[in-house]
Amino acid sequence: MGLDKQSILDATNNGYDVFKHFLGSRIQGTGKAFKSPFYEDTKASCYVFFDKRSRMYKFKDFGDAEYSGDCFFFTGKIFGLACEHKDEFVKILGIINQELSLGLESNTQKIDRIIERAPDQLMRVSELPSIHEGFETAQNELPLKVKAFTPSELAYWKQYGVSKEDLVRFNVVSVESYQGIGKSGNRYVFTSSESEPMFGYQSIRFTKLYRPFSKPRFLFTGEKTEQYVFGKEQLPIRGDILFFTGGEKDVITLSAHGFNAVSMNSETAHIPKNLLRAFSFRFKHLVLLYDVDETGLKSMESLKHQYKSFNLKSLRLPLSGEKDQKDISDFFAQGHTADDLRMLFREMLDIAYEDSLAIMRTCEIDFSRPPTEPEPLIKINEVTVGAPGNIMCVAGSEGSGKTNFLGGILSGSIKPEGLDIDTLGTTVRENSNGQGVLLYDTEQSEYQLYKNLTYIVNRSTLKRPPSWFKAFCLVGISRAERMKLIMESMDKYFYQFGGIHMVVIDGIGDLLPGVNEEEGSVALIEELIRIAAIYNTVVVCVLHMAPSGMKLRGHLGSEVQRKAAGILLIEKDENTDSSLIKALKVRDGSPLDVPIMEFGWNKEKGRHEFFGEKSPKETVKRNSVDLKALAKELYGEKRSMSSKDLGKLISQHLEIKERMARNYINYMKEHGILEKSTQFPGFYTLVDNQ
Repeated sequence: MGLDKQSILDATNNGYDVFKHFLGSRIQGTGKAFKSPFYEDTKASCYVFFDKRSRMYKFKDFGDAEYSGDCFFFTGKIFGLACEHKDEFVKILGIINQELSLGLESNTQKIDRIIERAPDQLMRVSELPSIHEGFETAQNELPLKVKAFTPSELAYWKQYGVSKEDLVRFNVVSVESYQGIGKSGNRYVFTSSESEPMFGYQSIRFTKLYRPFSKPRFLFTGEKTEQYVFGKEQLPIRGDILFFTGGEKDVITLSAHGFNAVSMNSETAHIPKNLLRAFSFRFKHLVLLYDVDETGLKSMESLKHQYKSFNLKSLRLPLSGEKDQKDISDFFAQGHTADDLRMLFREMLDIAYEDSLAIMRTCEIDFSRPPTEPEPLIKINEVTVGAPGNIMCVAGSEGSGKTNFLGGILSGSIKPEGLDIDTLGTTVRENSNGQGVLLYDTEQSEYQLYKNLTYIVNRSTLKRPPSWFKAFCLVGISRAERMKLIMESMDKYFYQFGGIHMVVIDGIGDLLPGVNEEEGSVALIEELIRIAAIYNTVVVCVLHMAPSGMKLRGHLGSEVQRKAAGILLIEKDENTDSSLIKALKVRDGSPLDVPIMEFGWNKEKGRHEFFGEKSPKETVKRNSVDLKALAKELYGEKRSMSSKDLGKLISQHLEIKERMARNYINYMKEHGILEKSTQFPGFYTLVDNQ
């Protein structure tokens, strides 16, 4: 198939596969917003959608319309190419073909194949004599006269580690003579010699002359109408480091030593933002590597400040700045190696990342002094759901019994040592050292909280709560102040009671303006995990919302599902009016292996009590209902799906590891929710038995 626009569209699902390839995990299907890949985006306002008029997928950025277009436009933006220029559009087609391994064939490739079959009968048009040879051009009195490289010319380049092959790759020629008139009317007549060689950096419509030992050293010949970026054509599609240098010779020298580099004609030249944006998408580090003279150093500082948003770095070479000790070519000519430059780059990163590395050193695992394994604080059926240094979540809708369940946990943390009480199905480690137990409630009135606390104290068999048990009603405090008060009071009681045994925040959603506030949700959960680690305690977070199937709702729910070590769901049993305890996430193992447990009100005792585990049959039945609903949602209109794709979807949807997602798939196979496809090996179909 030929390499053209329609062939690309046919081979990429009307362009969707191109967006999927370059955007990766950002894109989760059409109609779902994500942040821009082209600039620092604070709000997800980009979409990929199917345009019915053009019959192709397109990229829409509501934050900046400049970045909206089809897959060809999108690829062009990434690689600094414009669709409206024919030559550049052809390059865009080639990039898509190469990146997605489509195997399409360009006209040039077809010609190469035909010539290989009949080399003696065919000749390229470019090999025929030009009708313009010998005629005057727009700026040149005579065309450039080129010749083969002489041994002395190759020796000049060799001192920098540059070979003849490197010169050919960068379209460098040896110029024998040049004659032309400059814009100011000056007439130039140059002739190459052993002592004054002359080279040409050839571009499409012009050549830049380079005379290393003569004046003027540089001269453009022809029509310099395009943006001059030397070395762009030789860059790989993606890479690690891209150096910006002050000249073509430095670009070639760096390339000869295994580095990627470009030059903007001079150190004082402007670098277009769209070019930096495109390069930042393709390369991890953009590094200025200019001469170490006054001009070069000033330019690096100016550009770093001007383009701060692109995180431009600058690398100063250990040279004197005098003649023959100024640039990267001189660096290699003095005998330095590529490893020496890499070492300088690493030292530059050490300085740039000094503050971050200082913090990271405090987080580094010391294998000579391994940390002690935290003793579980809260377990359910001998499975850990709450361990020091982590957060645990209890979720459920209004009236499900969450508050009563929390009462069981709290009573277990304040009861007298050695006494066995009913903690509603949980095992809570005794607080033998009398460390702080803190309850922050954002939901209940002061009277209702007092009433529930009375039940907790009575369940623990105490007549009065211990001094280290503190409960606070934060309903009357503004949302903006609640987290500050929680953090400062935790710090006070940590020192007052010699540590914190447990923290319960009943209603973490009320610490935010809304549960769908993405940045606030991320910041809140990160802060709760941080303080859990600092105080070596468990922060029990209560989320007052019913999940959607097996997934917690909203950005806050997603963040909790991703970061919490254990999640327990409390829901009403429609048949008995008791409350069920279901594990959605556990620290080790699969939540599907944890039996569903039950608690409810005992009239005779005047309190809630633990009824025990549901039968294995009932547990399987309830788990199967949830997993069937999950599978239906993920399959949608699809008839079958590969195990790999299904695992990824489950992992993304439930915020779990793919290993755990495979356990879910195995469970669905074992219990008749999925079955192997008879048509496609490795695929599964949804069993339609409901």
